Amino acid sequence: MNTVETPMYGWNTIPWKRLQRDVFKLQKRIYRASDRGDVRTVHKLQRLLMMSRSAKLLAVRRVTQDNQGKKTAGVDGVKALTPSQRLTLAKSLKVGDKAKPVRRVWIPKPGTTEQRPLGIPTVHDRALQTLVKLALEPEWEAKFEANSYGFRPGRSCHDAIEAIFSSMRSKAKYVLDADIAKCFDRINHQALLDKLQTNPKLRQQIKAWLKSGVVDNGSLFPTEQGTMQGGTISPLLANIALHGMESLIKEKYPTNKYRGFYAPQVVRYADDLVVLHESSSVVKECQDILAEWLKDMGLELKPSKTRITNTLNVTDGKPGFDFLGFNVRHYPKGETKSGRDIHGKQLGFKTIIKPSQASTQRHIRQLGEIVRSHRSGAQGILIKKLNPVIIGWSRYYSTVVSKATLNKAGHVLFSMLIAWANRRHAKTRKRKVVDKYWKITKGEDWRFQTPNGDHRLYEHETTPIRRHIKVQGRRSPYDGDWLYWSTRLGRHPEVPLRVATLLKRQRGRCRECGQFFKDVDVLEVDHILPKKWGGTDSRNNLQLLHRHCHDTKTAREFTWVE
Repeated sequence: MNTVETPMYGWNTIPWKRLQRDVFKLQKRIYRASDRGDVRTVHKLQRLLMMSRSAKLLAVRRVTQDNQGKKTAGVDGVKALTPSQRLTLAKSLKVGDKAKPVRRVWIPKPGTTEQRPLGIPTVHDRALQTLVKLALEPEWEAKFEANSYGFRPGRSCHDAIEAIFSSMRSKAKYVLDADIAKCFDRINHQALLDKLQTNPKLRQQIKAWLKSGVVDNGSLFPTEQGTMQGGTISPLLANIALHGMESLIKEKYPTNKYRGFYAPQVVRYADDLVVLHESSSVVKECQDILAEWLKDMGLELKPSKTRITNTLNVTDGKPGFDFLGFNVRHYPKGETKSGRDIHGKQLGFKTIIKPSQASTQRHIRQLGEIVRSHRSGAQGILIKKLNPVIIGWSRYYSTVVSKATLNKAGHVLFSMLIAWANRRHAKTRKRKVVDKYWKITKGEDWRFQTPNGDHRLYEHETTPIRRHIKVQGRRSPYDGDWLYWSTRLGRHPEVPLRVATLLKRQRGRCRECGQFFKDVDVLEVDHILPKKWGGTDSRNNLQLLHRHCHDTKTAREFTWVE
């Protein structure tokens, strides 16, 4: 890769396709060198990547154009950058720079009254963190364990759930359902830096970010521990800190097929984890082992969210457990309700994973709040507010046994909307009210929609149930098999149907730059012929683009108009 500075004439004239290809080639070499244990080559390639102009430009583009929080300012107040400012920022990136303090922002935790602290670095630090992440992530992707799924490219909550299903579908298991208390806030800095085992300059840079301090309400506070949430590199550092749990448990309890003993299964998603085994004593010992191991990293298991239960038999109040919003348990089956014969022998069970009760109630409360806040609003606006919430929640649970839950949520929402309509027309006959807001289409049921049909409510129960295919073993996007990874992206349950269709039609490539889509990319649906020029919403007039490619195309169209 060419690391010599060359003139950069304009942001939109940069050959992004070549830059992406060059950076990925280096990342793939880092991944392969790390996989074979060649530390010297890994560090050499990482230095080369962090010095390259290509990686610096891509890091700046990701922070200033692609990220959702691109317009969030740090302590210096800088947020949106012009193209010339982006070029200047890319030139100024250098590993080893001093880090500025992060700006603390408090956001509510879903389903609780607690608040979660976020630390927003400056745009310069975010871009530099992204540059370091480009070099550091391929090395650790080759090391991370197979059943680690949180904050990793190409992996999701659904992969973790499928791993749990595969582990418990044949036998009832005891489960350690655990949560690490304030994981991001308590990681021991020295232990994390020692675990990184990286070159001195990169270690110094990461230490500067960890020790940078935080500004809260105008006051500066030191950061003696933890990796503040909000930085682009924080999730990767947290995963590195927690790496080794699965290997530790398998080392303590190795599989012995001759004796019929199988190692406990550890499934971790960020700071949430479960340990499954058919022996309760083994699971209890695993809890003690993990608690002791976490102490070295300055962490501990949260007592209020840690328990040992059984997937079939009633222990600690109820069988099964909740994980990532799913309820996982075994249900007895057989001649009697308990699933046992007259001698008390268990006849069998079936493994069922469905939306947890807490998640369902939280979703229904959210729908109720939207309906109440639009009591006097237009029907079309209400539908536009409800649809993203319904679609997102329904698709998240579309890979498990969720049909009954989706039907229930749909019935509850229907009751809310009936009350909403009746309140607006208290003196009108109920039949006329229903005819005003609901339409019956041939071959379909009642549909809550505007009179002209421009806005139609998405119904929970219309979501198709499709089984998710778990990611293979320790595979990573850095292995270079883009046919496999682009196919998986199109099948992901949280990818909207329209996007999935376009992905399949475009064979996983962006039509603007020709590059394969990655799961970290922000994708946007674009009208080939813009609506202002007579374009329609038909599928033939739609294409899928990267967000930055969409911006480039829009700017080009604006130039044509001028």
